[in-house]
Amino acid sequence: MPTRKQRRRQQKERRHEYEFVYVDEEGHEVEVDPAELKPERATKSVAASRGARRQPARRGGRVIQPPSLNRVLKRGLLFAPVMYLTLSLIGGGKSLSVPGRLLQTAILLAFFLPFSYVMDRLAWRTYQRRLGNPPDDTSA
Repeated sequence: MPTRKQRRRQQKERRHEYEFVYVDEEGHEVEVDPAELKPERATKSVAASRGARRQPARRGGRVIQPPSLNRVLKRGLLFAPVMYLTLSLIGGGKSLSVPGRLLQTAILLAFFLPFSYVMDRLAWRTYQRRLGNPPDDTSA
């Protein structure tokens, strides 16, 4: 059997959002006069205000930054040690010396950095197209 608090919660969940109810000292629910409501809340459209808040969430809520060489180089600095450790731990790392592994890491970065920039640019252009902005081909 649900407690009084649980019953009140269940009743509250069943109510619509536009209904306002107070609980008095004895635990009885009392409906509120529409005149007592705040005028800004009564005139504001609940659906419109929620739609404005939810719109970025549907898009992921993430703003994509324009591609930059600085960001790609920082990403390369983060991934270079990971690539080196991967080469050291997996297969070919045992037969290679330290300078050989560094050379292979540099070769991997030579492929990774331009690919990363191209992917950033692709994401940026796709984001701009979704916003309705014309693609900017001056950075090509």
